[in-house]
Amino acid sequence: MAQFGTADLSIRTMTLPELQLALDWAAAEGWNPGVNGAACFHAADPEGFLVGEIDGEPVACISAVRYDERFGFGGFYIARPDMRGYGFGFAMWRAASRRLAGLTVGLDGVIEQQANYARSGFVLAHRNLRFEGIGGTESVGVVDAMALPFDQLLAYDRDLFPAARPHFLRCWISQPGGVARAVVEDGRLRGYGVIRPCRRGFKIGPLFANDERIAETLFSALAAHAADAPLFLDIPEPNAAARALVDRHGMTFVFETARMYANGDPALSLECQYGITTFELG
Repeated sequence: MAQFGTADLSIRTMTLPELQLALDWAAAEGWNPGVNGAACFHAADPEGFLVGEIDGEPVACISAVRYDERFGFGGFYIARPDMRGYGFGFAMWRAASRRLAGLTVGLDGVIEQQANYARSGFVLAHRNLRFEGIGGTESVGVVDAMALPFDQLLAYDRDLFPAARPHFLRCWISQPGGVARAVVEDGRLRGYGVIRPCRRGFKIGPLFANDERIAETLFSALAAHAADAPLFLDIPEPNAAARALVDRHGMTFVFETARMYANGDPALSLECQYGITTFELG
């Protein structure tokens, strides 16, 4: 077997077409990423995705997305299976840490890596739980989120996420194959959600709503787009109303991550978060 060391590793920024490789590797790990998410991830921070190469061949990747000058998010922490054990993953981690130095940084880590993240200064905030069900129900009481003034949608989203994410959000609600729906009452936006096609089935995220009734309305409308296909929703564990929603719809637990933060916790209320946007970018 060839022997490599981190001195042989060259780290650079991924291009948008190359970001598809990170999604393919994530799919191979069983994370079931969206089919058309690459452009939206790239829009969030075009410099935020790194690839490590040996002799021009990709062997590892990581994301270090800077949403603004205060908050960043890490993900796609993957070394190619046949290239593990050489220290490439940790070298990518160090590169990502340098890029996000001084920011509050979040991640959704697999549980077995939680101790490693803690040694790097990350503190557990809560668990996120993935549930699976079957799509296909009634779509009533909602409007097309893309028909709303974008500034209104952005302001609502900002109250539930640690940073404004206009470039990502504009792309996310209009991605191919996806649907974005909202509830407006008395002229005020009361919740919105997005459903998107994934490697397997469909995934809802985010699902943000002012109360359980509105969350139920949005979930039903979005699930109708899945047409009897597998349907996934990632809920923050502390939100008991979100757990009640997945239980009502007969969804089963399949996967979990640890939401962790370094350099402070944004301390966002989770009571309006019935589904997080994506494990990859928060």
